[in-house]
Amino acid sequence: MSPSPARTGRPDYDTRHLRRIFDRRAATFDDVAFLPREIAQRMRERLEYIKVNPAAVLDIACGQGDDLPGLRERFPEAPVFGTDLSLAMLRRAREHDAPDTSWRRFLPASVGRALGSRGPRVAQADFAALPFAHDAFELLWSNLALHWHPRPDLVFGEWQRVLKVNGLLMFSTLGPDTLKELRGAYAEVEAAHGVPTRAHVIDFVDMHDLGDMLVENGFEIPVMDQETLTITYKTPEKLLADVRRWGAYPFERNGEHEGENGGTHCARRLHRALVAALEARRRTDGPHAGTIPLTFEIIYGHAWKAVPRMTAEGHGIVRIEDIGRGPARNR
Repeated sequence: MSPSPARTGRPDYDTRHLRRIFDRRAATFDDVAFLPREIAQRMRERLEYIKVNPAAVLDIACGQGDDLPGLRERFPEAPVFGTDLSLAMLRRAREHDAPDTSWRRFLPASVGRALGSRGPRVAQADFAALPFAHDAFELLWSNLALHWHPRPDLVFGEWQRVLKVNGLLMFSTLGPDTLKELRGAYAEVEAAHGVPTRAHVIDFVDMHDLGDMLVENGFEIPVMDQETLTITYKTPEKLLADVRRWGAYPFERNGEHEGENGGTHCARRLHRALVAALEARRRTDGPHAGTIPLTFEIIYGHAWKAVPRMTAEGHGIVRIEDIGRGPARNR
């Protein structure tokens, strides 16, 4: 799958740039891993209500592998594998990994040879171009990763390719209200100082649009829901440090605002103004008085890979068991 141009407010999908971001963040990612760990727990609670018995599970964009042990505990009979773009993250994920070569049967021969005789259960891969055969897994899991791609509709198409018919996709991602306080603070600073408006935070995709994309890419019975979490901070500096550790600045930062208003001096002045704008958002009453809020809109989704209705050549498929029946009903 080839990268697509970014939509408005989204950075281009540059795998090298994203890899550098998360390679740099890997050593300190534990400091902010509380958020994906909490979301993983909530995803597992949702999974308890779904009847699924996969023969093989893939954690897409597994990061440092925090979700792998829980998936292996939930599905003890199934091999659980992980992929991530960042090699530094995968080095940490291997700490959760045990020797097992059973997943090699899902790899193309060329990839299997590249891994050697005893390949690990985690592998470096772009989640929009997975190195697996068609229909390789019965369960795909992805926790807070989808928002990194500017075209989630294309990513869903790739995930559908490696999922077996009637297999389950379960994912979480960030919604449009995420980091709204930071986005608002940046907008105020740029307006007050007369500098050009720039994108600082990803333009996250709406839940309903994601549901439509799932259906368009061969999934059925999509279930989407969302919730809002608020993390509070004692200082603007700590808030900004955590956002950086999450890697939530996917835009190139070099030379930002430089040359047009005084270079480094201007950048420092704008940073001080940003800190002041965040300070102005400090709560003055209630149980969290004295703290600065940061919002995260969490979107949860799951859907099943539908039975194909068309061949690759565009011919309609009619199953024998459907002949003489009325329209198909949802399970």
